[in-house]
Amino acid sequence: MNELGKDPRLDPFHQRWRWSEGIIWALIVLVWFAFPDRLALGTQVLVAALFALSLDIALGYAGIVTLGHAAFLGLGAYVAGWLGKYGWTEPVSGALVAVLAASLMGLLTARVVAAGTHLSGLMVTMGLGLLLYEAANKATEYTGGVDGMQGVTIAPVLGLFRFDFASKTAYIYTAVWLLIAVLVARRLVGSPFGLTLRAVRQNPKRTASLGVNNSRALTVSYTVSAGIAGLAGAVLTQGTQYVALDVLAFHRSADVMTMLVIGGAGYLYGGPLGAALFIVLQDTLSGINPVYWQFWLGLALVLVMLFMPDGLLGTSSRLKALWRRRSGAAAKKESVKKEGAGHA
Repeated sequence: MNELGKDPRLDPFHQRWRWSEGIIWALIVLVWFAFPDRLALGTQVLVAALFALSLDIALGYAGIVTLGHAAFLGLGAYVAGWLGKYGWTEPVSGALVAVLAASLMGLLTARVVAAGTHLSGLMVTMGLGLLLYEAANKATEYTGGVDGMQGVTIAPVLGLFRFDFASKTAYIYTAVWLLIAVLVARRLVGSPFGLTLRAVRQNPKRTASLGVNNSRALTVSYTVSAGIAGLAGAVLTQGTQYVALDVLAFHRSADVMTMLVIGGAGYLYGGPLGAALFIVLQDTLSGINPVYWQFWLGLALVLVMLFMPDGLLGTSSRLKALWRRRSGAAAKKESVKKEGAGHA
């Protein structure tokens, strides 16, 4: 295990803005102008990116392994749906209420998840997700069950921009929320508290011996993670004005875990990058072969794990660090050689 001071996760995108981040956000803006007929897919990518970012805070930085993160996505989606259906149609405040609801559930369950081992946390989170799914399936009066929640009405954003079938408003709306979530995550993980989280992930016994309250640190991380996942669910509902039972399905949790693994856990933009690649690859392969597309997606994931076990950003970060070390060693060797020639 790397020492904390040598962890490559401390370098990318945490302390200051970089030009590569500008490229990412420029591409998001470019998609809105260059692919106006594909904005529905683009909105799916942004929602998935928001969801993957939420998981990264829990898993990538705090080391909380979860297979039930869809519980928070679904809760945020249903809260936003209930508000829109029963008269609270303003989208921004509705999204914030969904964030508070998901954060509260995260806070109530965090101690149970953080107190055990990785395996027990995995089972608890998966069980929570399955419980909520079945509860939503049975409570058809409130959720619509397998038919989904219909009759959701969302007012125009700021009273000016209506949600349309082309997803023009939904795309920009989701992108703005993603930017806000990235800023919040950056502030969290780039702070001394973020360093504490990484230390707890790497060696919880040592941090506990130093007086760190591991349970409190993990609880804060899990609560923030749950809130951002709830935000992803809320903007999904507001963009489509419909809530499907699928938002609580187990495959949602598995998919977002896959996205994070592809992009690289603990690198801030690893989740969003993995989400973009996963959704676009899924859409492309299913278009080529609607029956066997999962085979090719599975093959791509196996290849990623074989050749890039740290994900795309993790592998690129390590290659960059290796290049710098070799360049530095070569420069030092050349300097010593010139110095020796000068003495001669």
